[in-house]
Amino acid sequence: MLRAVRGAARLLLPARGGGAERWLRWRLLQQAAPQAAAPPAVGRWLLVCSGTVAGAVVLGGVTRLTESGLSMVDWHLVKEMKPPRTQQEWEAEFQKYQQFPEFKILNHDMTLTEFKFIWYMEYSHRMWGRVVGLAYILPAVYFWRKGWLSRPMKGCVLVLCGLVCFQGLLGWYMVKSGLEEKPDSYDIPRVSQYRLAAHLGSALVLYSASLWTGLSLLLPQHKLPETRKLLHLRRFAHGTTALIFLTALSGAFVAGLDAGLVYNSFPKMGECWIPDDLLAFSPVLRNIFENPTTVQFDHRILGIASITAITALYLFSRRIPLPRRTRMAVTSLLAVACVQVGLGISTLLLYVPTPLAATHQSGSLALLSVALWLMSELRRVPK
Repeated sequence: MLRAVRGAARLLLPARGGGAERWLRWRLLQQAAPQAAAPPAVGRWLLVCSGTVAGAVVLGGVTRLTESGLSMVDWHLVKEMKPPRTQQEWEAEFQKYQQFPEFKILNHDMTLTEFKFIWYMEYSHRMWGRVVGLAYILPAVYFWRKGWLSRPMKGCVLVLCGLVCFQGLLGWYMVKSGLEEKPDSYDIPRVSQYRLAAHLGSALVLYSASLWTGLSLLLPQHKLPETRKLLHLRRFAHGTTALIFLTALSGAFVAGLDAGLVYNSFPKMGECWIPDDLLAFSPVLRNIFENPTTVQFDHRILGIASITAITALYLFSRRIPLPRRTRMAVTSLLAVACVQVGLGISTLLLYVPTPLAATHQSGSLALLSVALWLMSELRRVPK
């Protein structure tokens, strides 16, 4: 095929033609040339990058659970990398924190030692974010200069690096919402649940794209027969992965509104299956994103829908002959889903202890990872 295209290019566009002819001939030859596969190092790099993003998500969850996210009231890309060292520097940092609503309303009796703990929690999260940025950008420059990236891969890498930078700006935009003075509000100061969900959603997109691309480069594709059942299984797996993603994203609203602290019972919410204050806000649409009762109810429903879809996916996959590695991915998905449901119920019944809640948040990332692995196993082989 390649020889035929090259021959046609030579016949139609002779080498001594005009500039436009020579350019078109070059374009035909370029399109006919096979795309070189990216070396395994690129795939391993993207898997490492997805691991750093996973660490940032987990650390961010712990920062939110320990209510440490508003302890650093400034944002400087380089200046804040050096933590306070002397007593005077710590007192100056503490005095800056005392000017904002969280200290005035919630932590007015906080000591300097207690402040250091929450400050270091937020500091570690921000510093880890910088590690994530370097893990993407520096190797990307190296691989680009080495010529190891194909044209489509270059576009993918540019998007990933841009998303990393956007993620950092979005994090500061989220923190700012918790530092604003709200004279008419008596609520506990916290970041906007909308911005928190956007920050988490952006991180999940970055994680998913990096993991998917890395797996696509490293895992050899199965040459599965394109039957109707396989097509249905592939679509089912895609839909289930989207549901898992949505369930994880709804957890951001639960965390942002402390919705896990209302109705700490299961399977009922208090004495009812459907609580009376489910639609207490007006207009009704506000309840979905701003009513803690509705937010928890929605998260429960999404969690139940996810485990149901995963179980159905597993049972359906048993009717199709699949390779051993693919079968292992389906079984792992069901196993992780069962553990995740157990963690969620335990977290609720025990009034959201920080270690258990952090493990539950990490479990959502593990569940999404296995779902992406399964999608990679079932991806269509290009003709």
